Amino acid sequence: MSRIGKMPVAVPAGVTVEVKDGKMIVKGPKGTLEQDMDTRIAVTVENGNAVLTRANDSKELRAKHGLYRALLHNMVTGVTAGFSKGLVINGVGYKVAKQGNKIVLNVGYSHPVEFAEIEGIKLDCPTQTEITVSGIDKVKVGQVAANIRSIREPEPYHGYGIRYKDEVIERKEGKTAGK
Repeated sequence: MSRIGKMPVAVPAGVTVEVKDGKMIVKGPKGTLEQDMDTRIAVTVENGNAVLTRANDSKELRAKHGLYRALLHNMVTGVTAGFSKGLVINGVGYKVAKQGNKIVLNVGYSHPVEFAEIEGIKLDCPTQTEITVSGIDKVKVGQVAANIRSIREPEPYHGYGIRYKDEVIERKEGKTAGK
């Protein structure tokens, strides 16, 4: 049996988990999340825990067992605490500002780059060199953070660009003068 799939998911008070028409629906204080799922995997909620069981031991279903358990755990965490990713801008003259429901990045191009918020994701700029991406859907938060990072990926010589807060940029030495 899948080591991840057989672990129960703790469902805190105020959160409901249900399965309807091949969809997992998790409702909580921060919102509602839905996820399509294989009908051969069943979800039962009892004593504040959600347990996933599979119909048979086929290789495909064993893989999906752990996947759906991890997705359910992320959904429960999202509707209770939410997710956030931090980005740091590094470079001479590089900065970011929030204007309405979008952020405006000055990252070395001839023009400022605008990035609008999407539904369910909140963009915040605590300082001129930091961006915080937050929301209840872990996949959307990660994808939006990756899209912002791709505007100006960090380069290895000076470290200029947009990087994750916990990311370490391996620096290269650069050119040396003649001997």
